[in-house]
Amino acid sequence: MSGGVDSSVAAALLHEQGHDLVGVTLHLWDAEGAQKVGRCCAPEDREDARRACDAIGIPHFVIDERTAFREAVVDPFVEGYRRGVTPSPCVACNQHVKLGRLAQLADSFGCIQIATGHYARVERDPGGDSVTLRRGHDPSKDQSYFLYGVPRSILARMLFPLGGITKDATRAEGRRLGVPGWDKRDSQELCFVPDGDIGGFVDRAPGDGVRPGRVVDQAGRALGTHEGVHRFTVGQRKGLGLVAPAEGGRPRYVLRIVPDTGDVVVGDGDALACGSLEAGKVEWTAAPPSDTFEADVQIRHHHRAMPARIELTELGFRASFLTPQRAVAPGQAAVVYVGDQVVGGGTIL
Repeated sequence: MSGGVDSSVAAALLHEQGHDLVGVTLHLWDAEGAQKVGRCCAPEDREDARRACDAIGIPHFVIDERTAFREAVVDPFVEGYRRGVTPSPCVACNQHVKLGRLAQLADSFGCIQIATGHYARVERDPGGDSVTLRRGHDPSKDQSYFLYGVPRSILARMLFPLGGITKDATRAEGRRLGVPGWDKRDSQELCFVPDGDIGGFVDRAPGDGVRPGRVVDQAGRALGTHEGVHRFTVGQRKGLGLVAPAEGGRPRYVLRIVPDTGDVVVGDGDALACGSLEAGKVEWTAAPPSDTFEADVQIRHHHRAMPARIELTELGFRASFLTPQRAVAPGQAAVVYVGDQVVGGGTIL
């Protein structure tokens, strides 16, 4: 329970259905210096989670997972940006911290199942042990993209009470059930970078590895300099630090980052089109139907999954799109869907 409306309403709905519940909040991050923290990390959010549990009438525990969160999520996030890639910290958090730790806590509390406020669905085969992860019914809130890496053994224990309803319905249910904070505003930023300044966050992080370099065009001609590749991501248009306009006045975009040299290559937006991608560190939520199959691939959380041909490789899989996709960013997750079912996913190489 993060202290937000989703997890609080999920708990209230389960309690109404007659489940015996234990509310758990994971203490993941503290503000450093004058930095603020986002929802689910601030002290007031832990207090909101406690208030929700009190209103529902269930016990509430706060578990310190700050070390695990830093080691499994924040440090790889910083290291990734310093290497010129764009990590997906919410994927790592669900896979390595939140749901794995909740499974351990469930065992210690004598709980059989684990519930969260994610907008996703799980279906279980009544005649076997298989489990299917599917999109949430509300396309604007679907979070199945972030869950592909969760082991099947944990998915088999998951309940997602909000997977079949919309966000508006969630708030309405919260109001009906008397959940404190049912009208609480959603947070859109990373919980540990609430101001959205990823470059500044990486600058302040311990260690070194920040690589200044040149901004160059596709022919290798220098157009300017920059203070570090961690301040760029593929597809970025603003903040390039270039004074001279592009030929023809068309905007420039980051096409690729070369961390070995520190070069950031920019060019016309048409050059962002990419016909295929390679993915590694792959986790299969369901068994791939064959070595080569047709599926839809989603390359960002708010990206529409697009048709592609999937080929299994030694590293993971290759996705060849029927229509070239714009701004395929190394480090992001590529998640494979057949219909609304999550088949698996991996990290874009």
